[in-house]
Amino acid sequence: MPEIDANVARRRFARAAATYAAAARLEAEVGSRMLERLDYLKLAPRRILEAGCGPGRESGALLKRYPGAELVELDYALPMLRRERSLLSRLARRPAAMQVCGDLRQLPLAEGSIDLAWSNMALHWMADPQAALWELARAVAPGGLLLLSTLGPDTLAELRAAAGGGRVHRFADMHDVGDALVAAGFSAPVMDAERLTMTYTGGEALLADLRASGQTFAAPGRSRGLAGRRFRSALADALQARMREGRLPVTFEVVYGHAWKDAPRKWADGRSIVQFASRLHLRD
Repeated sequence: MPEIDANVARRRFARAAATYAAAARLEAEVGSRMLERLDYLKLAPRRILEAGCGPGRESGALLKRYPGAELVELDYALPMLRRERSLLSRLARRPAAMQVCGDLRQLPLAEGSIDLAWSNMALHWMADPQAALWELARAVAPGGLLLLSTLGPDTLAELRAAAGGGRVHRFADMHDVGDALVAAGFSAPVMDAERLTMTYTGGEALLADLRASGQTFAAPGRSRGLAGRRFRSALADALQARMREGRLPVTFEVVYGHAWKDAPRKWADGRSIVQFASRLHLRD
């Protein structure tokens, strides 16, 4: 998993609240593909958690699909939630959800209170993704489902080659995400990945989208100073060399996963839980 300074990432998403929705085209596309995956999963959740909801892009679609469910929208950047609420008050497009400003690593939710945990492109911005998955496993009820998407290692390969590996995050492999789900307590995760190519008018357009969506380099120990003119010029030249037919193609590897929460196998004190199937014997 990439190393993330959580405070820096939160501040950047907070500043990007007003511009995030228009700039996060990838997240919108991935969210629509995740919604399609629900067609193949049989569940009737009573309570849904949209973990790392941002401006609540998929909230309406989730409530439309599961009209009887309660929806909890959670994000650690308060301006994102405020932005969502102001949009809803003007559009009145769906019932209000419960909004919670909190961290995925310390969910303010009761154990087993969630039937469907939905997380679109949020896990890779966690300072401790494994802790976030442990918390999600705690909050999801036995028989409940976690459906997530995150970025894979080939993401922004063009920008990494142009700027250097020390200035672009590296993201987790699909198999590592699956192992992390198992370690958190989910069973038999189903994982897959795809590569999407987005095109931009040039390198500056790519960087502008990343800034407008709050998704810029936030590693601990990163350089606090601005990049010098020589570096910016070299970066622009390197990205310009990758232009194809007037557009800059940029790779994003998207990792998808879903996993069910099994019934607990041990009590809190370490004793094993053994379930016996009951049989009814009838006499003639």
